[in-house]
Amino acid sequence: MTKNSPVSRMDELPIRDELRGKSPYGAPQLDVPVRLNTNENPYPLPEPLVRRIAERVTEAARHLNRYPDRDAIELRTALAAYLTRTAGHAVTTEQVWAANGSNEVIQQLLQTFGGPGRTALGFEPSYSMHALISRGTGTGWISGPRNDDFTIDVEAARAAIAEHRPDVVFVCSPNNPTGTAVEADTVLALYEAAQAARADTAGALVVVDEAYVEFSHHPSLLRLIEGRPNLVLSRTMSKAFGAAGLRLGYLAADPAVVDAVQLVRLPYHLSSVTQATALAALEHTDTLLGYVAQLKGERDRLVAELRALDCQVVASDANFVQFGLFDDAHAVWQAILDHGVLVRDNGVPGWLRVTAGTPAENDAFLDAVRAVLKERSLKENKR
Repeated sequence: MTKNSPVSRMDELPIRDELRGKSPYGAPQLDVPVRLNTNENPYPLPEPLVRRIAERVTEAARHLNRYPDRDAIELRTALAAYLTRTAGHAVTTEQVWAANGSNEVIQQLLQTFGGPGRTALGFEPSYSMHALISRGTGTGWISGPRNDDFTIDVEAARAAIAEHRPDVVFVCSPNNPTGTAVEADTVLALYEAAQAARADTAGALVVVDEAYVEFSHHPSLLRLIEGRPNLVLSRTMSKAFGAAGLRLGYLAADPAVVDAVQLVRLPYHLSSVTQATALAALEHTDTLLGYVAQLKGERDRLVAELRALDCQVVASDANFVQFGLFDDAHAVWQAILDHGVLVRDNGVPGWLRVTAGTPAENDAFLDAVRAVLKERSLKENKR
């Protein structure tokens, strides 16, 4: 890297102190036959949906000289109907907000309820963007405790909340990268602790990130928002809907939260094309959730096969599996990559993560793991 390259010169810029020395979020995109590292849905959108998207986008294109619906009323109404149907709890349009991916939802929440002089707490390892967006909005970040099996230790979590009195608490269920789900009783305990810790104010916001909930054995925690004005559920269309390229996320919460985030949203933040595409996808919910059922079966097969290879596997409620334990996880990651399969090294000591792909992709991954374990065993025997 040269002295004058953009990366090397960044520290010479007058950037904020809390951003110095940090790295942007990213996963390596390498040109290999099988890529199972970014939790994407491996199935392309079905042709009838592609045609419907083209129809809706064509209609939207006729009006691109005008700004889009600023409040995305039609889309939010359709998302509310989807949640009501699939999560078993009725929500209204006024309780739903949509943005460019769940990351923008999280950013808007932190811009509204976090910021300079305020803090957010999450239980790591978890979705790294919670901490990154916190820093990006000037919100202090606190890493809360987890058990060795990656579940949340309720008493330790309560103690951390009482000690640090965060303004925002993140709970990821199913959790990324571990795949573990969080029980409703745990969320309720953390919510009560967060409100008690901030009893001298209007309480604390608790955000349950349900990006992978459609893949879970456990039901959505949507019902918990009833009567809890500081509880928010964050969702995405990137995973279950197979629409990672769409960039559409949304939240469900008390209508007052929806009103509050609009204080910081950019004008006309959701394009007409984005809204049209999302609406088309919601028309094909049944077909897309059929792919989810297939992926759940493949995920469970990965768990069973990896355990049969004497790997340790964290029980997964998502479309990915965390497996190990390895003395040198990065060396195993590289060895699997040498066999043409890209998985994710999240930096969790001893563990790697693989996304559930198509049956053929999963076969290739399992063959690679078998080969790597055999190679490592032969090396150990030669010592």
